[in-house]
Amino acid sequence: MSYRHLFDVPDDVAYFNCAYYSPILNESRRRLIAATAEKSHPWTRTTEHFFDDAETIRGLAANLFGGHAEGYALVPSVSYGISTAARAIEPTLQAGDRILVMADEFPSNVLPWRRTALERGAEIVTVPTPADGDWTRAILAMIDARVKVVAMSACHWTNGARIDLGPIGRAARDLGSALVVDATQSLGAMPFAMDEVRPDFLIAAAYKWLLCPYGTAIMHVAERWHHARPLEESWLARSNAHDFTALADYSDEYLPGARRFDVGEKATTQLPGVIAALEQIQTWGVGAIASHLGAITARIAAHLEGLGFRLAPAAHRCPHMIGAGVPDGFASAEHVAAALRAQQIYISRRGQSLRFAPHMHVNEHDIERLLGAMSDVR
Repeated sequence: MSYRHLFDVPDDVAYFNCAYYSPILNESRRRLIAATAEKSHPWTRTTEHFFDDAETIRGLAANLFGGHAEGYALVPSVSYGISTAARAIEPTLQAGDRILVMADEFPSNVLPWRRTALERGAEIVTVPTPADGDWTRAILAMIDARVKVVAMSACHWTNGARIDLGPIGRAARDLGSALVVDATQSLGAMPFAMDEVRPDFLIAAAYKWLLCPYGTAIMHVAERWHHARPLEESWLARSNAHDFTALADYSDEYLPGARRFDVGEKATTQLPGVIAALEQIQTWGVGAIASHLGAITARIAAHLEGLGFRLAPAAHRCPHMIGAGVPDGFASAEHVAAALRAQQIYISRRGQSLRFAPHMHVNEHDIERLLGAMSDVR
């Protein structure tokens, strides 16, 4: 079943590029327009409007992804969230400590750690791409007593390779290391076991698999870090923030939970669009989304393998997105992506691989168009 009617995707567009940028829901767009229009009547805005949407999102996130609402913060990007985690963790690091990252990781989960390593005399250590596609085993083999930060994803952004964070989280905890997860390419598209993984920090940009407006992200912070220093000192995160008549009575006390880590101007017109998206994901269910998308990617994978494309073993792939290396004798990845784009079929090229990332708007016609085009292009 397709849910095309919930999106504004024209019939002649086959969009398989949600790992890059997802379409928003029609309901999100409606609420975004309404929220923008409200700025024309500022006299209708009350004090609670600066807080209530954020609180709604915390509750939805906890219901969808686990943990408690008190543990969620609203941030604008993964780089902001990872920088927040790095600032909190930095005082615990010493010269010679190691920060473990994956090869070809997205820069948002690398660059803040490079700054932290420079400041503390720590070392960035990179897990090389495993030849057998088993990232989990490769990462576990490199976690030892010298590693104080394990900075990982649950799904490699370049090709959908799966990383099992359950055993990685246990290994990190056994050594007293902090686990920081960039869940951008997995949260909302495949189930996440918060109680099993128990990340210290988990951050996800919301404009991909969470179907949210650009410039929004969700961060979960483990309770042991709730008293850490935030990235910025926002008055909206202070205990007296709800009393606008007393803001000059500067408070050194933060609001409870992870609210101290919220971005300063969190009460933006984007948040109603975020709420609509999370409500729809809750209606579908993350498990149902993963199953639905998994059926689509399995068809694509089988077709590509029949054409000679190189894919990771099915056991090491996430359900919602796949990467495929172009076989010898085939057109270049750049040529394939361009040829599809000319037919209004949209995928991504990452290096010499092609990335396919559908969502709930994809219908049978889209799939048939994609498979036919892949057979014809050379």
